[in-house]
Amino acid sequence: MPSTTWADAQGLCTFVDASPSPFHVCATVSMLLTGNGFTELHETDSWPGEPGRYFLVRGGSLIAWSTEGLGRTAPFRIVGGHTDSPNLRVKQHPDLSSAGWQLVGLEPYGGAWLNSWLDRDLGISGRLSVRAGNAVEEKLVRVDEPILRVPQLAIHLSEDRKGVHLDPQRHLNGVWGVGSERRSFIDFVADRAEVPADAVLGWELMTHDLAPSALVGTEQDLVSAPRLDNQGTCYAGTQALLAAAENPGDRVPVLALFDHEEVGSMSDRGAFSDLLSTVLERIVLGRGGGREEFLQTMAGSICASGDMAHATHPNYPERHEPAHHIAVNGGPVLKVNQNLRYATDSAGAGAFALACDQAGVPLQRYVHRADLPCGSTIGPITASRTGLSTVDVGAAQLGMHSSRELMGARDVRAYSDALAAFLTPTA
Repeated sequence: MPSTTWADAQGLCTFVDASPSPFHVCATVSMLLTGNGFTELHETDSWPGEPGRYFLVRGGSLIAWSTEGLGRTAPFRIVGGHTDSPNLRVKQHPDLSSAGWQLVGLEPYGGAWLNSWLDRDLGISGRLSVRAGNAVEEKLVRVDEPILRVPQLAIHLSEDRKGVHLDPQRHLNGVWGVGSERRSFIDFVADRAEVPADAVLGWELMTHDLAPSALVGTEQDLVSAPRLDNQGTCYAGTQALLAAAENPGDRVPVLALFDHEEVGSMSDRGAFSDLLSTVLERIVLGRGGGREEFLQTMAGSICASGDMAHATHPNYPERHEPAHHIAVNGGPVLKVNQNLRYATDSAGAGAFALACDQAGVPLQRYVHRADLPCGSTIGPITASRTGLSTVDVGAAQLGMHSSRELMGARDVRAYSDALAAFLTPTA
């Protein structure tokens, strides 16, 4: 069966390299949407009542949808994901010095696999809050220069020559020069952002690995890239929405990408916020529906919570549930956990399995080892906050939460096609 989306592995690499922070993810997705007929809306404005293609951005989160050719009570089909990834972030007083070195104070964000951030050339990205007269404006910043490095301890200085325990308070500061007189890191970033240093009032800055994403392996059948968790879903979900908008069915396709999943989603723009519920209600109300129509619409809607999944590791096969082997390039992954770390139930599983069948892609089913703690996603949060039937899905990868991760090149299109079929199911 031919692909239903334009997704491919090289497109994912380009997407990831353009998106070093959640704010840049939203900018990248916004550009793709605008180029395909979507109009940006703002929460403080009145929304148009006529059908169309729309999106909005709240900080590092984005929601997009298309109501073309649909009635006001058409149910929603939602693909969810998150824009943030574990990394090292800049502290509020970042300027440090030690033993004749100039340092930038960094701290872990989310469950970063800390050793993977050592001895890498790191750039800086994020956003600044900048004074503009009596107002404050947001300024995206991206410094793709090797300005920071977190150096590993020499093996000769470790206690047993087998490795060191990394204290997140003491061992993760980034080197950016030598000398005893402290320099201002924020002044440096302001200069690169072309804003006056004294106009910078706040910042959310983070490091990113400067090595570009690549197709690897003798057959180039693998994708090596940073932030695949969860930009793999951001890219696949965006391509799925674009395909759904071009081939509308009888559901409203929605893409919901949230910030702060890696730290619990408890923010104004995380999955625990009112963002998704508010947007869905305004879509119904803006087209002439009332509260009753909104509740009816929600009752008939369903969400696929997309996040990356664990492929069976060839060097650690014993760490996986032996009856649930997950292969890269083996197709999308349905994730099930009896203790609801994933939101999938049999009804949701059926909906996604049918979508994979209609897209002509294989489906894999993941269960975590019962004797190991299982991670979670926005799925249970979305289900409990909105009452939506929710199914947790993903694409297989190795190295989750490392500064660099690995997935199958063929899975990029298969994952996107499955999500597109989910958004526009065949009757």
